[in-house]
Amino acid sequence: MAMETPTSIPWWSGNARLTNLSGRLLGAHVAHAGLIVLWAGATTLFEIAHFNSAQPMYTQGLILLPHLATLGWGVGSGGQVVDTYPYFVIGVLHLISSAFLGLGGIFHALRGPANLEEKFSFFGYRWQDANKMTTILGIHLVLLGLGAGLLVAKAIFFGGLYDTTIGEVRVISHPTLNPGIIFGYLFGGNKYWIAGVNNLEDVVGGHIWVSLVCIGGGIWHIVSQPFEFAKRLFVWSGEAYLSYSLGALALMSWIAAYYVSVNTLVYPVEFYGPALSIEFDRFPYFQSGDILSARVWLANAHFWLGFFFLQGHLWHALRAAGFDFRLGQVVHSTRGEVM
Repeated sequence: MAMETPTSIPWWSGNARLTNLSGRLLGAHVAHAGLIVLWAGATTLFEIAHFNSAQPMYTQGLILLPHLATLGWGVGSGGQVVDTYPYFVIGVLHLISSAFLGLGGIFHALRGPANLEEKFSFFGYRWQDANKMTTILGIHLVLLGLGAGLLVAKAIFFGGLYDTTIGEVRVISHPTLNPGIIFGYLFGGNKYWIAGVNNLEDVVGGHIWVSLVCIGGGIWHIVSQPFEFAKRLFVWSGEAYLSYSLGALALMSWIAAYYVSVNTLVYPVEFYGPALSIEFDRFPYFQSGDILSARVWLANAHFWLGFFFLQGHLWHALRAAGFDFRLGQVVHSTRGEVM
């Protein structure tokens, strides 16, 4: 099957035009990260400007301030916000970071090498190179593990987290490390599954285990090569990786929708509103009486994002498998094509 060139792909196909231009694709990703961080900073400052401490946080249409309050920033007894300055600092830091990311994206989009292999062989890659792809996967896993570790550091060393069970911010000095307890939420038949956690020691301990597993798995993927059965099982192409990622995002979105709906420890009532009931009689939706709370927004947003992520996963998975939507049939089998 003939390979499409960037000029043969319409503008609305987005990054598909950059599939074989690793340097330009890096620029697009860095710029995208800059836009995300810009949104986070600007939205934080916007919410601060409209925040009213005399009203419940969950009734004010806020998205980011409830998360920051849950982390213990600027919160006093009973979940009362007593200082918005930490929120201001966090918002400004995100804006500054977005500028550097934006400049990096512009540089790689316009000035850097179109293909990283031209000047930076270590960062170069080929989609069909299974060994390089699993190395990149490993790097991402290590970064995710470090991200989970940041929450642990905040909970243990940098002021602690807000504990809704006592209405105070406290340091989590003795996180749960017992694997039987931590993995029991996942495999032990808890009524609410992982959303049934009811104490911060288990929450922080779970993040320690997630951090260790991600970092350990990441290192393993970096230093090892895929088994032969894995090379035959998966499709090794840029579009296939996109489909895998979208499928994982869909699953995580639905788990997050469920978690935010029923868990009031990680998502305290003080900041997100009452827990929701999940109704499936007519159509899946999330409700909480007549209160249009932050919890309702989060649950519905995650549910519908997961729905559309799944559509993207199916679309790109079929294309990665060689299905031509114009002809309505598979025109080229792509399984096992690796270097």
